Amino acid sequence: MKKKLDLNRWPRKQHFEFFKQFEEPFFGVTVNVDLTLAYEHAKSAGISLFIYYLYQALGAANMVEPFRYRIEDDEVVVYDEVHASATINRHDNTFGFSHIDYHPSFQRFLEGAEVEIARVQSTTELFAPRNGNDVLHFSALPWINFTSLSHARSFSRNDSVPKVSFGRITDIDGQKIMAVSIHVHHALMDGLHVGQFIQVYQDLLNGGL
Repeated sequence: MKKKLDLNRWPRKQHFEFFKQFEEPFFGVTVNVDLTLAYEHAKSAGISLFIYYLYQALGAANMVEPFRYRIEDDEVVVYDEVHASATINRHDNTFGFSHIDYHPSFQRFLEGAEVEIARVQSTTELFAPRNGNDVLHFSALPWINFTSLSHARSFSRNDSVPKVSFGRITDIDGQKIMAVSIHVHHALMDGLHVGQFIQVYQDLLNGGL
């Protein structure tokens, strides 16, 4: 479900009208998140660390409202809930796009994620049967401890979906650190909102299930 945002009541109306005209309206940051506690939570529960940190990233996106904003037909809509369109690696060194529904219940999210990951890994199709704007685009580069990242984009396509990429987990001074790249549409949010997402995400990672 979604609803239109009343632009006339939105304090960022002028920012929206300014940045939506840009050929490249996305901006991005790369930050390090601390996965030390998240690793312990996942290990003690016997679950995939990838699924755990993906779930918490979706939780943060659903809590920070601008991450649920999208531009459709030159208007801003607010989705009630957003889900994951994540790249899933295959054994033949290709990947496929998935669609993993978000659920507040981690157990329900886990069950859906495991089914969808198995589906992608058993096919050769690139695209998921279901797609839309009510997602975040997620990717993982577990081989690279990157400090910045850019995305392949089609500028002719009206795209306002946030893009989050996870890097290699490294051990630094007894902590498990992972680079996270976050790219968002500047017509829909500013650095303040990205900062809020990062803080909520770290809190959720630390908090467990």
